[in-house]
Amino acid sequence: MNLKQFYKQTYAQRLTILKKQLNLTADDEAIIADENTTQGDQIIENYLMDFPISEGVAVNFVINGEEKVVPMVTEEPSVIAAASNGAKIMAIDGGIQTKITDRLMMGQVLMANVHDSEKLAQLLRENENKILQTANDAHPSIVKRGGGAKKIRVRKLDHQFVSLDIFIGTKEAMGANMINAMLEGVSNFLHLELGQTSLMAILSNLSDECLATATCRISMTALATKQFDGDEIANRIVMASEAAQVDPYRATTHNKGIMNGVDAVVMASGNDWRSIESSAHAYAARDGQYRGLSRWQIEDKFLVGSLTLPLPVGFVGGSIKINRKAQLNHRLMQVKTAKELEEVIVSVGLAQNLAALKALVSEGIQRGHMHLQAKSLLLSNGATSAELAEAQLLLEKAPVIDEQTARQILKQLRGESNE
Repeated sequence: MNLKQFYKQTYAQRLTILKKQLNLTADDEAIIADENTTQGDQIIENYLMDFPISEGVAVNFVINGEEKVVPMVTEEPSVIAAASNGAKIMAIDGGIQTKITDRLMMGQVLMANVHDSEKLAQLLRENENKILQTANDAHPSIVKRGGGAKKIRVRKLDHQFVSLDIFIGTKEAMGANMINAMLEGVSNFLHLELGQTSLMAILSNLSDECLATATCRISMTALATKQFDGDEIANRIVMASEAAQVDPYRATTHNKGIMNGVDAVVMASGNDWRSIESSAHAYAARDGQYRGLSRWQIEDKFLVGSLTLPLPVGFVGGSIKINRKAQLNHRLMQVKTAKELEEVIVSVGLAQNLAALKALVSEGIQRGHMHLQAKSLLLSNGATSAELAEAQLLLEKAPVIDEQTARQILKQLRGESNE
């Protein structure tokens, strides 16, 4: 396959090359044509087409006393329904309250083959003011807006590595490029003024000084189901929460459920969901063991939930400014700052967790999943809106819920032969 200088070609030229090299069919070309946008070619390299993921809105959210509609981008059935369900339960007793720390991102200048780490650490601390000034000189505009480098930390990692951590206020941006430019300036300063050579200078995605916390109080009566009273459900949720603190296998799935909601809102907002994922999972293991990110306990006949996440998201900058859908989603969420966006994201994570745990300890998670899976199977096999309700009832009662059964039910409703 000859793709030399592929990145230098125009979009039309790249498409022609792929057609010839990969023998694309007319149907293949039609799919690419349908999903092609001029904006995509401005955002990523070697652009081919957009890959759509469905966006829906979660409802019932009351965050700090304000009703919110939350756009979520996900391919997984049940995520939006679960978030809406969890939020509905929380809203009965006032909804979700949030607390946001100062938005300080962290970058590090890493030094290797250090012979005397104590001496180097002392040298760096003695030059803190010069280091901060050097960082701020590399990006004076953020200082004018009240941000910039605020403090340093020196960590001796082992016998040969020392990390100089610089904490930077990035205001409304996530600030990756800004941070990296400031770190490069510091790296040059260390080399020229202090005689210290760095191995690398790069931001860290573990933003543990950019934390968002969501809490809620739920009366036990609001948790009751046909099979269980509210007290029992609450106690079982607490036990499930405790299990995620001691077993990393349970914690992994516990946290995956939280991130189902978090990632969906992060994507809808135009932010980097991989950064949020990596930061959250590292934070979950901050004491050396991987644990559940949320905690649930009982206080005075209330189930009390709490979730803290590092959320280094931006409200401006990067691709957000050219992503019209992201800007629309900000308006749908009624958020005007990065902190307000953090409040929504962490709230969705907590609601998602409540819905998942409540289902797990009562009726089981599969019931809700299979209800939506049945609908998805029927739609993917051509069910019309007129057929869907009856077909879904039949499919959910079937011994096996799969594509073959879905097709058989549709043929049955249409009076067609199954042979």
